This record gives sequence, structure tokens and C-alpha cells, in this order.
Amino acid sequence: MEKYTYSAKRSDNKENWCVIDAKDQVLGRLASQIAYRIRGKHNPLYTPHVDTGDWVIVVNADKVRLTGNKMGQKTYYRHSGYIGGIKAQTAQEMLGKKPEDVLRKAVRGMLPKNRLGRKLGKKLFVYAGDQHPHAAQKPQAVEF
Repeated sequence: MEKYTYSAKRSDNKENWCVIDAKDQVLGRLASQIAYRIRGKHNPLYTPHVDTGDWVIVVNADKVRLTGNKMGQKTYYRHSGYIGGIKAQTAQEMLGKKPEDVLRKAVRGMLPKNRLGRKLGKKLFVYAGDQHPHAAQKPQAVEF
């Protein structure tokens, strides 16, 4: 009898698509569940160095909740690369201008910081409203 650990290949994954409604969901808790699904940890074939996750579509990203005083105190920074080129926005400003980026940044921060993480980050589609253009993929609704 041979004993070995099965290591999944990319071709073993069944490319599932799922839709998640972010309405009245807490940002961090929702982001961790999305990252878990994109990474493929819900899949019995999960292998750390292989993409075994699902494609995720998030709708109603503009209706996501932040707890406590984070709406006014949480700050998002970006830098132009020039001296003194740092820019800052609060979560409230960011949700007003680019609500998709708030959720996208939260999920990307929970993915690995390597080639695999950058590849997995492209499997997330975030939309501010309740419509999305991915009906042809027949996504299944997922509840958290």
C-alpha cells in the first residue's frame, strides 16, 4: 500500500463562479470570507501553492458597513513616487468616490504577497450597484 499526499494541479479545479451581496455586511468579516473562497480553502483539493479557488463577484459594495469610528478614522494612503507625494483619504471619502476599491483593498490585503496572490487578485470582481455583467458564467449566490 502506497501512502502519499495528493497535490492538486491547476487542471483539477472546477472554476466555479459565485455572487456575494455585500449589503449591510461588515467589511473585514466579508473580506476574509471572500479571500478564503478565492484562495480555495473551502475546497477539499486545497493546495497552498496552486490556484484552486473560485471566481467571486461582489455586488452592492457601496452598502458595506464599517464598525466603530472607522468610517471617519480609517485612512487609506497612496504615494505618487515623488518626494512629498503621499495622499490620504478616509474610508468615508473612499466609499463616496470609489466604493469598489475599499473592498478590493481589504481582500487583496488578505491574499498572499507573491505571484500567486497577484493572480488570485484578478479573480475578484466588485460592483457598487446590484447589477453585474457576468450572467453568462452562471454564478451561484453565496450567503455568509
